[in-house]
Amino acid sequence: MDRTQGQVDPAEPSSGPARVVTLTAGDFTLTVNPVDGSEIEPLRPGAERARPRRRDSAGRAARDTAARPPVLPGAPASARLTPAREEERARLVRLLSHGRSVRLTGPSGSGRSGLLDAVAADCAGVAPDGVVRLSGYGQQQPGELLHALYAAVYEAPDERPLRPDREELLARVREIGAVVLLDDLEMGGAALDELLRATPECAYLLAATPDTKAPSDASHLEEVFLGGLGRAEAVEFLEAGVGRALTEEETAWAGDLRFASEGLPLRFVQAAALLRQRDELNGTRGGDEDEEPGVFEERPRDAAFVPLPTLAEGAAPAELLASRVSESARAVLRIACALGGELPHHAHLPALVGDTHADAAVAELLGCGLLTPVGTRYRLASGVARQLEEVGYGDPAAEEARTAARHYAWWTGHASVTPERVAAEADAVLAALAGADVVAAVLLARTAAPAFAASLHWEAWERVLRSGAEAARKAGEVAEQAYFHHELGVLALCEGRLERARAELEASIGLKGALADKRGTVAGRRALALVTDREAAGAAAVSPPLRLAPPVGGAVALAAPGPVAALGPAVPVAATGPTVPVALAAPVGPRASEAVTAVVPARRDAPANLAEVFAEPFPMSLKPSPAPALAPPVAARPVAGSRKRTVLLAAAGALTVAALGTVVALAVGSGDEETTPAGPGPKVSSTTPDVPAAGTDTAGEPGGNDSAGDPADPAGSGSGSGAVTEAEPGATTPGEGADAPTPGVSRGAGAKPSGGATPSRKPPVVPPKTSPVASPPTTSTSPSSSPSASVTPTATPTPTTSVSAPTATGTGTGT
Repeated sequence: MDRTQGQVDPAEPSSGPARVVTLTAGDFTLTVNPVDGSEIEPLRPGAERARPRRRDSAGRAARDTAARPPVLPGAPASARLTPAREEERARLVRLLSHGRSVRLTGPSGSGRSGLLDAVAADCAGVAPDGVVRLSGYGQQQPGELLHALYAAVYEAPDERPLRPDREELLARVREIGAVVLLDDLEMGGAALDELLRATPECAYLLAATPDTKAPSDASHLEEVFLGGLGRAEAVEFLEAGVGRALTEEETAWAGDLRFASEGLPLRFVQAAALLRQRDELNGTRGGDEDEEPGVFEERPRDAAFVPLPTLAEGAAPAELLASRVSESARAVLRIACALGGELPHHAHLPALVGDTHADAAVAELLGCGLLTPVGTRYRLASGVARQLEEVGYGDPAAEEARTAARHYAWWTGHASVTPERVAAEADAVLAALAGADVVAAVLLARTAAPAFAASLHWEAWERVLRSGAEAARKAGEVAEQAYFHHELGVLALCEGRLERARAELEASIGLKGALADKRGTVAGRRALALVTDREAAGAAAVSPPLRLAPPVGGAVALAAPGPVAALGPAVPVAATGPTVPVALAAPVGPRASEAVTAVVPARRDAPANLAEVFAEPFPMSLKPSPAPALAPPVAARPVAGSRKRTVLLAAAGALTVAALGTVVALAVGSGDEETTPAGPGPKVSSTTPDVPAAGTDTAGEPGGNDSAGDPADPAGSGSGSGAVTEAEPGATTPGEGADAPTPGVSRGAGAKPSGGATPSRKPPVVPPKTSPVASPPTTSTSPSSSPSASVTPTATPTPTTSVSAPTATGTGTGT
């Protein structure tokens, strides 16, 4: 018989129709479809979400029963507190009755869960919403705990499950007034502060271990430390567990055990189980010692006397206790070790073990102290898993995990199993998923994920989806991988994580497109459209659009000084004027119900480096540009944004002056070179640059093209530029045409032109009538208020450098 089908009725169908569950998640309607994937859509316009109602006393009692561990077959074990625990119990009840929150700190096995059960019975009528039991095992963030608290106090008014969004959740839990018993707390610091701030009307009893992160100083929690048992209390506790008085030898052994275990009650529960097993093995039965054992009795005929356990066996008793329990109980321990300490519900054990009476093994192990209650389930006690793995109980872990995964894959997908039952078994399902092979993991995640989604246990839903996506990737199941990514995107969209939702949905759409799954692609694109709408709505809520009116009638208005105008493109102010940046016209005035928003836009065309800064004053392109029509400069008002252009031009001038200084230094340093005179004679070296005579060109030849017919420029020095550039095609000499003076150049009366005037614009460049002869450029320098550049082609290849001395007339002397 298959172990996974041990308790299945052959007449019962193994599967049923797919469970399609529709629930409300915030502002969305979510349809959980196990076959094709979940579908999400916004709530219909005008549809109001039903308000949840508080549970009555009967509903709270049923909820409290569901929050406790399952009742095991057999006689229930009686829980009794020691006198020291009774004092701590009264103190805790007194603090909670006054609305104070308490943090109960104690090591594992100190009896925290038993003390919480006793306090819960005393605080039943203290708060208006009663007592709420929660488990913090595996919870590192307060979000899921707040949802669990909400579900414990409120219930949906109709059959449709309701999971509120964050805003509604915080508004509902703020109104809850209850005594919350939170066992196995694993968070502290800011996360714990967030939980306490969200529920100001609740009084908490938080049970944690000493290694849990401490709360902050702003939490104002009362600290109660739970210590070990004293010697007398330990002996009394042990006698109650054994059911008889201890002998002197056993009393001394109990004292030594108390010293070795620091008085932890769990160690004495296990020690009581060791003494009971020893009594059974020794046959300590009153009046039956001389009788012959029967055939069907387990006690052998020649039973050896079993001594007291050693101190080491008493401090780590898991191996010895496991060796004396039934075979079904040992099989259950192997399953628990394979699942990381998690124990499945006792109803699953007959199918997992293959024994119809395996469900009774849980009560046997609980009485031995090998199990401990955690929330609504049981798991191996502290230190038991490690002790059992050392003696070989963890060897068949892979086989046991695969068996559990296949069993849960069948069980979670069965139509008769409600999502609430699957959620109660979440930890065991997740443990089986983590230990199974990739094929079994994909199958289990595919069937368990819809059940977790329908049960509103979304933390387990996300963990199953991520594990399933990883297993599908390793197994090469592209279709299943696309399903898991789609579900992760839908989950992220419901929780408001839009970036994560977009990434998951785009991955799912890509995989479904590769599979030619048109229906799945359409569903993914619909969900992705909702993500886009949410992003747009969020952007509008954070930064509303500016109310900037476009230009009216195509006219451009100058920007008035102020922070309201936005810079626009540079356009001419007049038909023949300089180009200045202008601003778009702002509205005339705000409406009565609107506020004026100051807009300071960031320029997107800001230069990133010096090359971009000087690209406009000094273009690097050699192509000629059309010469615009020149006109006298028009005095314009200061325009917003023109200051930056002025600063850039000033920086360009400063850089040009620095370049001119470098050229002058190079020219002076190269004055030692020999110059070749026009006539015969010895070569004369001079450090003073030559100045060309009147009526000659720069090469010393009369009748040059540069000075012909130009009475205003007898030296033929051209524009006197201090910067040297290459000659462009279409350039002409400055002296061509006596009636056409160089525009933008001012000459003093009776002085030679020095080119020191500052032109309003660069002089126009026109092509020469005769092509110039290639020769090195002529450089002339004179101090002026601003630099200007021109190119003078020469007729001969003999270079001559002329330097103007800084004299009052702007001319220099030469030799």
